Amino acid sequence: MKKVLLIIVTLLMANVQGFVFGQKVICHRGFWDTPGSAQNSIAALVKADSIGAYGSEFDVWMTADGELVVNHDKVYKGVNMETSTFEQVRAIRLDNGEKLPTLDEYLAKGKELKIRLVLEMKSLSDLNREDECVAKIVRKLKHYGVLDRTDIIAFSINACLAFKKLLPDTNIYYLDGDYSPKKVKSLGLKGIDYHQNALRSEHPEWLTQAQELGVEVNVWTVDSPEMLQYYVDKHVDYITTNKPVELQELLKK
Repeated sequence: MKKVLLIIVTLLMANVQGFVFGQKVICHRGFWDTPGSAQNSIAALVKADSIGAYGSEFDVWMTADGELVVNHDKVYKGVNMETSTFEQVRAIRLDNGEKLPTLDEYLAKGKELKIRLVLEMKSLSDLNREDECVAKIVRKLKHYGVLDRTDIIAFSINACLAFKKLLPDTNIYYLDGDYSPKKVKSLGLKGIDYHQNALRSEHPEWLTQAQELGVEVNVWTVDSPEMLQYYVDKHVDYITTNKPVELQELLKK
């Protein structure tokens, strides 16, 4: 009996797929700060999975002709993600030599892995285009069978609510940092996903409010040892970082 209890305690304390005492490590744009990788690349997704991170965040744009691609910057290597055609965007090479990935490619690879997918839909030029993009993303997630392993985040409250309408049971988080946890909960969203300064310098009271209301908290993009320790001590649910290995080591202490 004692041996069984010891095994259970050991498992609970172990760093299993990004969990340490309930806190979860999210790789910002994948684990890209490592040889052979690049931001929002397929390699970054695979490498995030290989280190046992809980989740890998990535960014989705819709091109002028309605295709879904994975990239962060609106203008990348001189190409505007939203106003350029898919052919123009697809010609881009990432810094590790990969072609700029499509959402299809990203989700197909994600389906093979264990890591959770944290999909950020980028804000678009008008609400109609956002609604179209939301609908297309939802179809892709269902097609690849990864809906139950995907969290959705967005700066656009319109996009958040559009996702909520189509996916009422999916975890959806608001990014912009201007709504209180109480407001976010009233909209039916799972939680807040705010910049580190919003939750330390501007509205530190929101951390307590979120915990009292049962609103989940993610904070981004936390890289410095001091800020990582601060948010570990605050027991936020998720920490998004470009330094996932360093955060994992900190959580093990």
